[in-house]
Order: sequence, then structure tokens, then C-alpha cells
Amino acid sequence: MISASPYIIIENVQESVEYYISVFGGEIKVLNEHKGKLLHAELHLGQTLIHFSDDYGKGAKTENVSVILGLDNEDEMRAIYDKLASDGGQIKVELQKTFFGALHGEVADGKNGITWVMNCFARN
Repeated sequence: MISASPYIIIENVQESVEYYISVFGGEIKVLNEHKGKLLHAELHLGQTLIHFSDDYGKGAKTENVSVILGLDNEDEMRAIYDKLASDGGQIKVELQKTFFGALHGEVADGKNGITWVMNCFARN
């Protein structure tokens, strides 16, 4: 396998990718646009990417969508966690040190209800 990336169907791609850029940083690559409406885009985060696609009026259902984020910096992780939680997000798991050696937390964002599962492993 070469790679695998999440493909998330949402109601408003433009609004969503702008929101996620404000939370995570990264870069957007537009893949499909029609009559000024963004229909499909990639959010590039380091070596990975997340696809966002328009729901084409079918109704997006993101309550069962979770994306795992591996972070290498606790300060960055806390900033992302706090941003997601403060923008109407729902904390699923409080930030905590775990038995498996990571700082861990989970937040469902207030924008699309996507759960972001975050891990930052301690460096020795």
C-alpha cells in the first residue's frame, strides 16, 4: 500500500477547510470547484492529508467520524485541543498522560462534529 487518507463528506467544504486551517495550520489544495463553490479539497498536514468533499445535498453524517492526530509537540497539541474545545467542541477525553506513554485527548469539533483523537508520545 502506498498510503491511506481520511475522506470526509461535509456540507460546506470552503468554510470547513478554512476552519481546520485555523486550528491545525497546513495547506489547502483545491481539487474540484464548480461555479465558485468548493466541492473537494485536501488539507495537507506535514506528510499526511485529509480529503474533504461536498455532500451534494445528501446530508453529511460525521458523528461517527474520528481522525487520529499524532503530534510531536505537547504545546502544539494543547493549543489544538484548546482551540477545538473553545469553538463549541465537545470534550470526549480530557487531556491526560496515559499508561501507553502519550499525552492523549479527544475533542469533537463544533464545526462538523468530527472527533479528533490526539496523541503526543514523550521523547526520551
